[in-house]
Amino acid sequence: MKNILFKSISLLLALLLITSSLVGCSQQASNEPAQQPEQTEQTEQPQESSGSDLIADASEKTTAEDVVDPSYVPIYAESIKNGTYEITVDSSSSMFNIVHCLLTVTDDGMTADMTMGGTGYRYIYMGTPEEAVAASQDDYLLPQADAEGAHHYIVPVEALDAGIDCAAFSDNKEKWYDRILVFRSSSLNMNDYVAGTFATAQSLGLANGTYTCEVTLAGGSGKATVQSPATLTVRGGQATAEIIWSSDKYDYMVVNGATYTPVSLDPGSTFLIPVSAFDFALPVQADTIAMSTPHLIDYTLKFDSSTIQ
Repeated sequence: MKNILFKSISLLLALLLITSSLVGCSQQASNEPAQQPEQTEQTEQPQESSGSDLIADASEKTTAEDVVDPSYVPIYAESIKNGTYEITVDSSSSMFNIVHCLLTVTDDGMTADMTMGGTGYRYIYMGTPEEAVAASQDDYLLPQADAEGAHHYIVPVEALDAGIDCAAFSDNKEKWYDRILVFRSSSLNMNDYVAGTFATAQSLGLANGTYTCEVTLAGGSGKATVQSPATLTVRGGQATAEIIWSSDKYDYMVVNGATYTPVSLDPGSTFLIPVSAFDFALPVQADTIAMSTPHLIDYTLKFDSSTIQ
């Protein structure tokens, strides 16, 4: 009997110990914080750049020079005979220095081979910096190095004597800079143009006789002037102008490759030169001896046909 009672008590104690152990484990589990789901690393998606950070702002630029003359009339490829010509290119920035340029004219249009004064640009784009950022890199123009290491860019030229946008990407700053280029016609000879491009005494129907015509001088330092209106003489459909300078120190002029000497020095150096076109900035050169050494200076003369009397 005692054995049975002892076994019962032992069994009861064992059950109590097992129950207590299970309850403790349950409480411990309930006191632990619930396991958080595994966090996956979130990769921040790069924001699409507007491109403005690739464009130089005003504080990063040198002062732009106004190289566009609103009085000039744009000259297109169809007005120039096919061939290759040395021309001058004006840039709105001294940092984009073009030291030599060859213009090629074909039936398909005009292109220019520009030799740069430095090698600081990775590529250029014929347009604004905003257009360059939006364009495909396939449209960027890469430099070509010659035997001396100078950089050349071959660019399309829509027209001479007109402002053309050019964006230049700085290799150092890694930003686009805006430039305005003007490919000048002033170095072309009048014989380089297709016949009928400009108004002439013949196309204007001017009879033989003497006329006056307003003339505008441009170029040089801006100090020299010429008398206006100028006396115009027409013979056989050809016009000759009497050009009287404000100085008597001009000893010769070059017009269309021909040299002309003054017919008088009073009141200023006076020349008789041909007028091969009206309403166009005719390129001429005049040599001055007013300085310590003679200087042959580039000018243009524009004869306004609407003022002929």
